[in-house]
Amino acid sequence: MAKLYFHYSTMNAGKSTILLQASHNYHERGMKTYLLTALLDNRAGRARIASRIGIGADADTFGPDEDLFDKIEKRLGAAPCACVFIDEAQFLEPAQVWQLARAVDDLNVPVMCYGLRVDFRGELFPGSAALLALSDEMREVRTICHCGKKATMVVRTDDSGNVLTDGEQVQIGGNESYVSLCRRHWRKAMGESAATM
Repeated sequence: MAKLYFHYSTMNAGKSTILLQASHNYHERGMKTYLLTALLDNRAGRARIASRIGIGADADTFGPDEDLFDKIEKRLGAAPCACVFIDEAQFLEPAQVWQLARAVDDLNVPVMCYGLRVDFRGELFPGSAALLALSDEMREVRTICHCGKKATMVVRTDDSGNVLTDGEQVQIGGNESYVSLCRRHWRKAMGESAATM
């Protein structure tokens, strides 16, 4: 029975690595998968999912106005597909999450989404909020804070390593821009602004 899955975490938890390994497991058994990633995130190159540990795969992309039900239906019509994998799922629009749920229900294909739960301000991404509401199963991908506790938050830093407390929700970056922290250290890093959010 097909399900909609949401694997969520903070930055640098290995979500893309897990996605690529899961897709590889299907391929080892002779089954095809369909990989999608956000059009706006081209850190690994356009239409590519890559992990910090050096593995990667080509993927199709999704933009904010695309109908993902139609996109998946066309892919299934072209060739068999055992599972759909979506990286950078926080960039999905809420309507697109509904389209993914419809693909699971009506096309009977599992959809596995991997992405961030919250932004650097501690607020849910709209796509992540919809995934938390609609997913059949959710799994936290754990990473740790510098203190050894589970990291559940992330801070954004500037080029000098200073913590930023405001700005646009979306800014593409990796280790040079983001640090994963436990809630206590996130509050400390954010200072008084964390108490007034």
